[in-house]
Order: sequence, then C-alpha cells, then structure tokens
Amino acid sequence: MPDNISLLAVFSDIAPAADAIDQLRVLGLSDDQMNVISGIPVTEAMLGRPDQWTNVPGLALGGAVLGFLGGAFLAFVAPYLYPQPIQVGPHAIVPGPPTFIMLFELTMLGMLLSTFLGVFLDSYFPNYRPMEYVKEVSDGKIAVFFLCPNESREKFTNAMSALGAEKVEVAEVEHL
Repeated sequence: MPDNISLLAVFSDIAPAADAIDQLRVLGLSDDQMNVISGIPVTEAMLGRPDQWTNVPGLALGGAVLGFLGGAFLAFVAPYLYPQPIQVGPHAIVPGPPTFIMLFELTMLGMLLSTFLGVFLDSYFPNYRPMEYVKEVSDGKIAVFFLCPNESREKFTNAMSALGAEKVEVAEVEHL
C-alpha cells in the first residue's frame, strides 16, 4: 500500500469546490478520503456528496413513543393505583381534554430530550481528538481535505489549482 499524504485545497466559492470534489472522484478518490470544512452552511447535495447517515430521526421517534407511553401510564393507569379511585363530581376518572394535553406534552418532551441526546452523541461531542482547522474558513472560504498517494501529489495539486484553488498545501492538524 503506497504512502498517502493529506492535502488541503482552499476555494473562495462553492462552485469550484464542488467541481474539485468531482475531479477528485475522477482521479480515483472515494468520498471517505475527502473532508469539506466550511464556515457557511453547505449541504451534501450542494457539493454532490452522498447524504450522511444519522441516528437522530430514529432516536426522536423512540423518544416520542416512550413519552407517549409515559403519558398513557399517568393518564390511564395511575388513577387506578389508588385503593379507591378519586371521583370528582359527575366527571370521569380519566377526563378527555386534560388527558389529551398531557399525552401531547409528554410525547413532545420525550421527542425533544431524545433528539437533543441524539444530536449530542451523533456529533461526537465532546471530541478530544485533534481536528483539522483552517483560518481561511473563518473568512468564508471552503476547505477540501483529501488523502492522495504521495507519488501523485503533483498531479492532484495541479488539478486543484486548475479548478481555482487559492492554495494547495500539505494539511497539518492544528490543535485549538
């Protein structure tokens, strides 16, 4: 296996960065050998990259189900846990409108908490490993990190420069 080198290409606009990603695929790199860092929100579709898989929607659904079950327990089971259910006038032991509100609120609370936990865990926060950082990204530029074979470094550098990269250099991990 040849030695790989990590290169960094900095672009001032999204269109040349998307073209660069396409060119890197043509040159034989896969999507897991590339990383895009941007200071502006850029979706995967804008760069022609595959969507990232996430657990957050499944966790949100699971939290909603658990919240609903908790609300159902409080509404339908808890009143009958007393030795004698408390009867308030001519009303039912489980009243309709307050029960609906409680079910809704606990369903949303379960979904909210599980979504927060899912995003927290899915973003690998806190992250203690060294991260790639480029100062130009803070100025609105787009950085593309990629691994290429060391012997093909010149070919990759020329290809990125031809597509409008402001600079192409060896990427070093900066500790923040």
